[in-house]
Amino acid sequence: MRVLLTGASGFVGRATESALAASGHAVRRVLRQAGEGDVFRVDSIDGSTDWRGAFDGVDAVVHLAARVHKMADTEVDPLAAFRAVNTIGSETLARAAAAAGVRRFVFVSSVKAVGEASAPGQRLDERTLPQPVDPYGVSKLEAEQALQRAADETGLELVIVRPPLVYGPGVGANFRALMRAVENGWPLPLGCVENRRSLVSVANLADALRMCVEHPAAAGRIYFVTDGEDVSTPELCRRIGRASGRPARVLPVPVALLALVGRLTGRSAAVQRLTSSLELDSGLIRRELDWRPPQTLDQALALTLAAERAS
Repeated sequence: MRVLLTGASGFVGRATESALAASGHAVRRVLRQAGEGDVFRVDSIDGSTDWRGAFDGVDAVVHLAARVHKMADTEVDPLAAFRAVNTIGSETLARAAAAAGVRRFVFVSSVKAVGEASAPGQRLDERTLPQPVDPYGVSKLEAEQALQRAADETGLELVIVRPPLVYGPGVGANFRALMRAVENGWPLPLGCVENRRSLVSVANLADALRMCVEHPAAAGRIYFVTDGEDVSTPELCRRIGRASGRPARVLPVPVALLALVGRLTGRSAAVQRLTSSLELDSGLIRRELDWRPPQTLDQALALTLAAERAS
């Protein structure tokens, strides 16, 4: 098939292009600037994007491009800014694709469309009532709803994928900072944290997206995609240390004290992510599509650390 891929130059986009190409698909990349190969250039993705000519010979769309979650958003109205790209831009793309005869549309949403945490011993799944808590999550949920309406009205085969935190070679932000902290031997006050978090490596997510493009049974479905192995934050630190050959220094500091420090320093959200649980059930995509993640957590961490050292 020929697949139109938005967000092709990003962290997940590069891995997804590789996974699609390795499976024999031709990829047309959507980029902000001209590039080599099969490229469709856009200035931005919103309600005014001109998609004419983008879908010539295209069988499926994988929509990764988004206005991403930001810790310090300077927009006067962050929700409006997120909606313009994530909601309206996605719906505009999907309706243009359907009008051009594209058969399938794979939308990469986010676990944030459903929520930020799970109750102890429970996993979020496709039946969980969505309760997004920030503008990014709201815009992603509204995008899902808008795309479902568009699919109902046009016959477009919609597949929605909700990943948790994505890591892998080239990862940035907080995950990269955590790896560096472990490798540098910094003491981490996380030893008393007893949570469970789902993760997905970028290679596993890319492979799942490839499967969602190819498999007939994916049409009309929503899937959570994870590595299939949930870990606590201190265990993740230890696994990073084991992969790097430098044991993590995890200190037993009470979670209540961490929460207090978070409030005093204005970093409550960061502490919440480190100490709360967010477990996802990815059983549906495994059962319906017979998908299995090609990488284990330890394999993906080793590759991530190797790439970080090489760079």
